[in-house]
Amino acid sequence: MMPSIQIVTDSGARFSNPRLVRHFPVTILPNIIEIGGRRYQEGIDLDTETAFELMSREGRPPTVIPPSENDYAELYARLSHFCDAVISVHPSRELSESWRNGRLAAQQVSSDCEIAVVDSQSLCAGQGMLIRVAARAAQELDTTEEVIQAVRQAVNRIYSVYCVGDVGFLSAKGIMKPSHAILSAHLDIMPFVSLEDGQIIVIEKIRNRGDVIERLVEFLVEFTELEDAVVLQDQKQISEETRIMQDRLALEFPGQHFPFTMYSATMASFLGAKATGVAVLEKESDDLDDDF
Repeated sequence: MMPSIQIVTDSGARFSNPRLVRHFPVTILPNIIEIGGRRYQEGIDLDTETAFELMSREGRPPTVIPPSENDYAELYARLSHFCDAVISVHPSRELSESWRNGRLAAQQVSSDCEIAVVDSQSLCAGQGMLIRVAARAAQELDTTEEVIQAVRQAVNRIYSVYCVGDVGFLSAKGIMKPSHAILSAHLDIMPFVSLEDGQIIVIEKIRNRGDVIERLVEFLVEFTELEDAVVLQDQKQISEETRIMQDRLALEFPGQHFPFTMYSATMASFLGAKATGVAVLEKESDDLDDDF
């Protein structure tokens, strides 16, 4: 008999297939986004489009407050009554206190239910991809240990990069030196950033807006096979950049789907509201066939 597993994450996660959350046992706790002195629950009383508008108007990064230790402890305790294990997937511990809060909360729960608190070493879509791995593994694998191992092993197969159109938030967050940010803004240079070892780092700079698509496609074609992929953009409706990128990628990866979504308000607190990116989960050579 397969174990009963519940999956937990926060509202900063984004999914290549949003139906995943409705069809599988995933509980999402909201981050608190503080913009201009007002606090909102991400995804509950603040949608992504409104969050981007408010951030652009405010002109400085919002404060993101993750679910507290008590929030996680209450949820873990409730879920532990009707499942064998909880897999709690968190944004990078380098960028959020969420993982630490989850670890402390798990220690409070006295139950036979195993609670695995996983640092995704990512944010946004990378976090969502791990949740998809967990949901799939829970359906296909025989033991809790195998499911947890599948999730932890997938952490090192997730990659994401973004071209950032407004360097203000990167500078304010200490990701770019102020002098570099001023020069980039003056010369209209776009930083190309990557999530590596749980941190956001600038890996190169793009001098022409037209080179954004080319650089993102170049990043993707470095991979032989993709288990999951998603294009992240700064608007709800498909952008012209995304449409062109999908056409290019259809030639490079026949049969591979490249859905798009807005990146989360939590991610925007680092990148600002003008960025385009991609996230991928590299496929293992002996991976099982994907059926959802």
